Amino acid sequence: MTEFPKTPPRYSATFTPAVNAEIRRAAASGIYDIRGGGTKRHLPHFDDLLFLGASISRYPLEGYREKCATDVWLGTRHAKKPIHLDIPVTIAGMSFGALSGPAKEALGRGASDAGTSTTTGDGGMTEEERGHSKTLVYQYLPSRYGMNPDDLRRADAIEIVVGQGAKPGGGGMLLGQKISDRVAKMRNLPKGIDQRSACRHPDWTGPDDLEIKILELREITDWEKPIYVKIGGARPYYDTALAVKAGADVVVLDGMQGGTAATQDVFIEHVGMPILACIPLAVKALQDLGMHRKVQLIVSGGIRSGADVAKAMALGADAVAIGTAALIALGDNDPKWEEEYQKLGTTADAYDDWHEGRDPTGITTQDPELYQRFDPVLGGRRLKNYLKVMTLEAQTIARACGKNHLHNLEPEDLVSLTIEAAAMAGVPLAGTSWIPGRNGGF
Repeated sequence: MTEFPKTPPRYSATFTPAVNAEIRRAAASGIYDIRGGGTKRHLPHFDDLLFLGASISRYPLEGYREKCATDVWLGTRHAKKPIHLDIPVTIAGMSFGALSGPAKEALGRGASDAGTSTTTGDGGMTEEERGHSKTLVYQYLPSRYGMNPDDLRRADAIEIVVGQGAKPGGGGMLLGQKISDRVAKMRNLPKGIDQRSACRHPDWTGPDDLEIKILELREITDWEKPIYVKIGGARPYYDTALAVKAGADVVVLDGMQGGTAATQDVFIEHVGMPILACIPLAVKALQDLGMHRKVQLIVSGGIRSGADVAKAMALGADAVAIGTAALIALGDNDPKWEEEYQKLGTTADAYDDWHEGRDPTGITTQDPELYQRFDPVLGGRRLKNYLKVMTLEAQTIARACGKNHLHNLEPEDLVSLTIEAAAMAGVPLAGTSWIPGRNGGF
């Protein structure tokens, strides 16, 4: 009798080993999973887009002879002192608390040397960051942790945070092991106790109140500072339009690939939209109001390279912001610390240890023994180098498309490799003129 080989066991596509492990963990503990970092599921992203470089029908620029400008003005709508940056790559808000003091110093050093800005994040302004940041944006969050009018006046711009890409509609977390004496004092919190930030501002409930709040902040700062409004990527058309009508100088749009120091895993993976889907909707809102390029658009959420920068700008952004990539440039999750990451129950390059407060690199910790390992001067130099490379990469692409400024890139320069990305970004599927879903509008 012929014996046939036994069919190997197959895992369910729905109940995978990872899903089953999470069910068992939840059943055993009775608490939801909390972690840092961003979404780990595959989503349509900038890698799904390609540029159409110049050939006969387009004329490229010679990199050694012809300039390709990269500067950007932010806050030109109302502010007496708009911000002028040398490059369109900024550092996103990451709090002191989530990050160590030396890490905040390194961000300020690197951003300043590269000619761009950094952002305070939740928890207030540190002297390390203010002292080493030529241009510093002060985040005004629902928690109001560390907020005071004097620091608002010391900042170069103010960013009202309504939402974050990793958790639109939700507040952040800072677990007790990261609430050191200094963090507790700055945030007026008890030391060592888990902290959950509010999910909405306590003194306003809608766009009319936001308009009043923006006017209050302008009065406090004598109308000098640009006012940004940051929104999570959920309903970007309407949220962008309402932010503009409330008086924002700059809209910051954060997609779901954006990271977070700590929140529920279910939030990170199942709430919000990819940044690729968000940018065209926000740009359309600005265009419909006649405010595109008058109100600047900064986008964030998974920006990693100069190619990502160029693609975001081709879709209509004025600048981008990076968070996770900046931390990696500083040295976070370096495989040289693999043995210590293993002791934390994770691995280098997993980026899910930020909430633990035991980061071996000294970047996402408040433990003096650990953060003293980190050299902010070297970290700042690494960040500057990374920002320089990103800018050169974006310039290379722009020149290849015949553009003498990154802002001259446009959707016509792009095609998509997948139907999903084509529909989201509003660019043709490669080799066709077809834009899926375009039957007279979004």
